[in-house]
Amino acid sequence: MEKTDDKPAIGIPYSATMPQQQHHHYYYVGNNPYQAGMIPPNAVFGDPKGIPIQQTMYKDTPAPFNCVYCGSSGLTTVSSKPSLAALVGCMMPMMLGVCFLCPSMDCLWHKYHYCPSCKEKVADFEKSDPCVVVDPPHWTEPSFALPA
Repeated sequence: MEKTDDKPAIGIPYSATMPQQQHHHYYYVGNNPYQAGMIPPNAVFGDPKGIPIQQTMYKDTPAPFNCVYCGSSGLTTVSSKPSLAALVGCMMPMMLGVCFLCPSMDCLWHKYHYCPSCKEKVADFEKSDPCVVVDPPHWTEPSFALPA
């Protein structure tokens, strides 16, 4: 089967003033804000309370989830362990003596999510990039789930 250029193409034309003799088609491709990290407006925060969940984004805070091990739903429990980013944060002179290795300053630590019912590890969120130290808005990112 051979493709012919005389049929109209489906899509959004990039330029409406293209010459007729040109056979190349250009289409506008917009940026997807959700791929850039934007949280969808229908995201579930907190206990899902019977809402079927399609996908959970495990980050720094307890996440709503359905356990694949025991079938319970609710919020994960989170444990933290020091990361390379926390170590770099302690060594930087601009931190003025605030040490990110203290348990009270665990915003740069790795987070591990566990089921509160069966105690199985369900996910982890590791901060392996030491450059996150100079990006305070990303020190703590909330967990959320997308409804099915």
